[in-house]
Amino acid sequence: MDFTKPRYTPMSRRRRIYEGKAKILYEGPEPGTLIQHFKDDATAFNAKKHEVIEGKGVLNNRISEYVFQHLNDIGVPTHFIRRLNMREQLIREVEIIPLEIVVRNIAAGSLSQRLGIEEGTQLPRSIIEFYYKNDQLNDPMVSEEHITAFGWATPQEIDDIMSLAIRVNDFLSGLFLGVGIRLVDFKMETGRLWENDLMRIVVADEISPDSCRLWDIKSNEKLDKDRFRRDLGGLLEAYTEVAKRLGIMSEGERPQGTGPILVKG
Repeated sequence: MDFTKPRYTPMSRRRRIYEGKAKILYEGPEPGTLIQHFKDDATAFNAKKHEVIEGKGVLNNRISEYVFQHLNDIGVPTHFIRRLNMREQLIREVEIIPLEIVVRNIAAGSLSQRLGIEEGTQLPRSIIEFYYKNDQLNDPMVSEEHITAFGWATPQEIDDIMSLAIRVNDFLSGLFLGVGIRLVDFKMETGRLWENDLMRIVVADEISPDSCRLWDIKSNEKLDKDRFRRDLGGLLEAYTEVAKRLGIMSEGERPQGTGPILVKG
């Protein structure tokens, strides 16, 4: 199938498939494709805290595109085909597995609270955790026993998911280390991609400062959604800093057409 020149339908005329907290999925231009639209909404604590931050969706789109394109290039299968514009990506339609996979390298957030480990403590090794994707239940942590007992994924699929998570963690850790950022932890989602009778597990959703904890190596300054969760302010500036360090945005470039120019602090 040729994805290079899909016909473009204005957003207003497209069929909306799904709307989440930070993204909307629309029907794609070809069978088996969707258009993923990044919103400016910032949410925390399962949307109990909510704000619109102009330009956030643009930055997440660009950063996620950069990460997913590189994952594709090194042979990690993802749903990403290409970016369409400032806010949208063309993606393959997948059957989302109802699990959030969290890979932790350094103690932070709920792990620190749950186990009383001081935030910033290097973990003995990377830890992979599973959470059941369910907003009403606040995405509870689950074990492999729960996952197989309730049929969310098979033991083989869990192995595939964990293998993907380790590969993504290795790639992201190196990528961010190279630009002076420590990858503390990240959340990943996966889906089943059906190609004729073959099915494989691929990385889906997004990978951006919304779904990663990113700390500056020297100052430990937070360059991720914790700036919003913890009322630190400067979320857009932090995301812009990540984009600039990755070489996605040049100095002085704005993440959107209007609003203040963000200058490096």
